[in-house]
Amino acid sequence: MTPPAFHGVQWTSALLLAALGAGTVRARRRVRAIPVLPATPPGSAGLPRAAGWRLLTARGVEADAATFLAACAHAEREGLRVLDLLPGDLAAERLLGLLRLVDPAGYREDRLGEGRGAGYAVLVAEEVLARAGLEQDGAEPGGGPRPGGPRPEPAELISLVRRLKEYAAGATGLAVAPGLSAGRPAEPTGQARVAEMRAQGLPPGALAAAQLGGLALLAGVAARQGRWGAAAAGLYWLQPYLALGGPGSALRPADLAGATAARPVRSLRAAAVTAAASARTADRAEGEDAARAAAYRAELAAGTDRFLEPRRQDCPWCGSTRLTVRLRVPDLLQGKPGRFTLERCGDCGHVFQNPRLTPEGLDFYYRDFYDGRGGEGAGTVFGRLGAAYRARAEMLRPHARVSGPDSWLDVGTGHGHFCNAARAVWPRTRFDGLDMGDGVRAAERRGWVEAGFQGQFPEFADKLAGRYEVVSMYHYLEHTRDPLAELDTAAAVLAPGGLLAIELPDPESRMARLLGPAWLPWFQPQHQHLIPAANLREALADRGFTVLAEEHGPAHQGNDFVGAVALTATRLAPDPRRPWAPPATPRQRAAAQAVRAAALPLFAGAAALDALRTVAARRTDGGNAYRMLARRTGAGERR
Repeated sequence: MTPPAFHGVQWTSALLLAALGAGTVRARRRVRAIPVLPATPPGSAGLPRAAGWRLLTARGVEADAATFLAACAHAEREGLRVLDLLPGDLAAERLLGLLRLVDPAGYREDRLGEGRGAGYAVLVAEEVLARAGLEQDGAEPGGGPRPGGPRPEPAELISLVRRLKEYAAGATGLAVAPGLSAGRPAEPTGQARVAEMRAQGLPPGALAAAQLGGLALLAGVAARQGRWGAAAAGLYWLQPYLALGGPGSALRPADLAGATAARPVRSLRAAAVTAAASARTADRAEGEDAARAAAYRAELAAGTDRFLEPRRQDCPWCGSTRLTVRLRVPDLLQGKPGRFTLERCGDCGHVFQNPRLTPEGLDFYYRDFYDGRGGEGAGTVFGRLGAAYRARAEMLRPHARVSGPDSWLDVGTGHGHFCNAARAVWPRTRFDGLDMGDGVRAAERRGWVEAGFQGQFPEFADKLAGRYEVVSMYHYLEHTRDPLAELDTAAAVLAPGGLLAIELPDPESRMARLLGPAWLPWFQPQHQHLIPAANLREALADRGFTVLAEEHGPAHQGNDFVGAVALTATRLAPDPRRPWAPPATPRQRAAAQAVRAAALPLFAGAAALDALRTVAARRTDGGNAYRMLARRTGAGERR
């Protein structure tokens, strides 16, 4: 029975009111957290050094000397190397969009956060431009644009800031420049909207569809849910003024009154033109992908059998021949052709790919996942794991010096995201990285690792022998062809008394049994070995390690149900634009769109279940992964 206090409440409208209210309060708080440059140049006592800085401005934007000097002074005072400047009269919807993406209060400290900008002007230290390989033709050293040089479009500046933050991870900021004007606000074209969204790393088509759906929902509740629906629609209508108007803000959009009065109409028009432009640019991108598709067709002409070795008859961990099939699945990650089998050892419980991929097969199935076509998406995912990276680094606190270890090698570092985040925990530690891919070189250029080693870890056993106080292998061993050889190498590379930190998927997780082939950590065809914790403890002891700590619940990755929905959707309707498949028919495209639309509410439900599952995992210490920290205390035995 509904309590009297809640009788007559229209819950859809109430939820919309709560969401819109929270968004309005958040925007108002964030806009007041953006620092403001002084309106006049600093006095001679605090005259900044203009040398070593470049001010890049978008087409049609002019910055005076006072703004440039004030920006230099602010950047030097705050220790910033990249500073995006927001005009004081920035358009209301553009400002609200920026505030949804970035919290100015924590922006600088978020070393993995993506760079965000308004697309008008950005102050950059020359050394950052040099490290990023971006010697700008459109700017003179020490200041404004080169006479006659081309000015970038707003989307280009937005993309530039996003990239530059990677090279100044903890030294990028935002500031309001009162002397900088956005000019007369004009309605951006659909093409410009799409370009700016993509420059921010956002999917324009999906966002436009979501905006159209949200507007339809607001119209529906306004028409059908009485005063509650009218209140929700009214709050949306007035949100620009409520968030950005009133005293106390240096940001005063020139179009605030018009943007508020015409918001529903403007939003509907913006979403429609963005959706149309996104569809057109997607067609062009598909045409540009023709060369990649041709290369895949040529490679697949010989079939996929050569990508698999002969099936082995015994367990690679203990040698037992008591093997049973755990599961058989296609490539659920990218939808590439092939079928893969995981088998389980009846004696030690080790789960492994059998037959396993050849080195050529690994190259084929990894391609366009972490780089190339899928590189940006993978980087975005890794960039959102900051809390997990910090937890991994914090695990060492009870077992390391207060000042932290002097040297740390992260094996399987990818693009160096962990090392970048871990610097906030251990600022005095030298982090090096090792990986097979080119990303480790990019990590070195960005300064996320001091030294990057590219190749197979065992190849570096002699070169790096005894060099490191800490070696980490986070979600790395499961990708390797011979995990025991990797442990041998770790023992060789560590100094006596050094620490080895490992994190792995747990094949004994309850969710592995519940979700079956849709359990994300099976991760076929990339994961070669899934190692039970008991097996790893024994292997470490054999190599002279003493286990200091083991965590299961804290290592849990809250993606079981979302991952299951994603893998199932990919299995039912693979990406119709994937270049390794024949061109999709109109029916296949329509089916893929229908599956994606049907999956949206399932993703929302899965996210809620994952949140509950994460709470349970933390309390019961039974997640889908585990971490182990061990100290090298003896020589041990080698295979």
